[in-house]
Amino acid sequence: MKDTQCKSIAFGLWMLAAFNLPVTAAEPELVVQYGAAAAEQIFIVRSTADISVFAPVVEAFLETRSGLTLIYEQWGSNDLYTQSRAECREGAPVADVVISSGVHQMVKLVNEACAQSHVSRETEQLPAALRWRDELWGISREPAVVIYNQDLVPPAEVPKSRFDLLDLLRPANTPYAGRVATYDIERSGLGYLFAFVDAQEASTFGALQEAFVRTQAVRSCCSSDIIRSVADGRYLIAYNVLGSYAQGYQQQDDRIGIVLPTDYTLVLSRALMIPKGANNGAAAADFLDFLLSPDGRRVLRQALLISPLLETEEGAEGETLSSTALRPIGLSPALMVARDQLTRETFLKRWRVTFPGP
Repeated sequence: MKDTQCKSIAFGLWMLAAFNLPVTAAEPELVVQYGAAAAEQIFIVRSTADISVFAPVVEAFLETRSGLTLIYEQWGSNDLYTQSRAECREGAPVADVVISSGVHQMVKLVNEACAQSHVSRETEQLPAALRWRDELWGISREPAVVIYNQDLVPPAEVPKSRFDLLDLLRPANTPYAGRVATYDIERSGLGYLFAFVDAQEASTFGALQEAFVRTQAVRSCCSSDIIRSVADGRYLIAYNVLGSYAQGYQQQDDRIGIVLPTDYTLVLSRALMIPKGANNGAAAADFLDFLLSPDGRRVLRQALLISPLLETEEGAEGETLSSTALRPIGLSPALMVARDQLTRETFLKRWRVTFPGP
């Protein structure tokens, strides 16, 4: 990230005030400003993607645009959904673009008429499963993976599937007790989505929950925390981790091993929405079209947001996945079931049995 482009969160919030843009009640995790402060236009992107991952994409887009100041706000998925929904209801959205890994939350926002439409040659080339109502688009392709510590997990015990993971956790004296981690689905919208889809997809879900209870598995809020803790040996294995972040970390630390489960691998496409009433809808449309263009896809691949593991359909352990083992999470009204209040509370109550305590 270039020093002349990247500023601290304090400077980013100052920028919002300087241009008479309201500072939201729920605060982002990080604010970064790109481009000159005196630029003709302000363009605000809110996203759950870590700026350390998304920065090259932002920089590549800005090379195609002059006279633009881009403010990138990094959010947690639950806070981003809550803030976007509140602004939609108040009729005063701040962001020009919202991007989230909590795609079920994004479908809900679109269904509540919080988005504006856009049609272009680029959007029409997307598969139908990644384009809904011409108001929500899937821009990435990232697997949910199992990661493990390559120094501490013997090669013969590396779980290639959920059935293998269950076998590791089955013995009463398993060395993996208390050393398997996954997302805290109450704090992570992405973690909730993966767990909810698992419950619908897998015959192993109930057995995994029972095994997690019995072996005192650990829940954590964030991809970076989970991956770092596996590399450090605090955890030995982590389940349902976002593969793009895991692979990026692996490039710097070869203690991390990655497995695409052979029974099935969930595939996430981060969802992009242009809020209704966005201040800079023209720049938002250009940004979306760039992300879907050949140049944009190339940069997304370099950032691992379009996973090379999926493009070759070959796992990190050298086993080739069949196309039937890939389970893309499409953008459709079916995802709204995950946001139904009664369904969500019932699902969370069952999950709290797996992970009791605060």
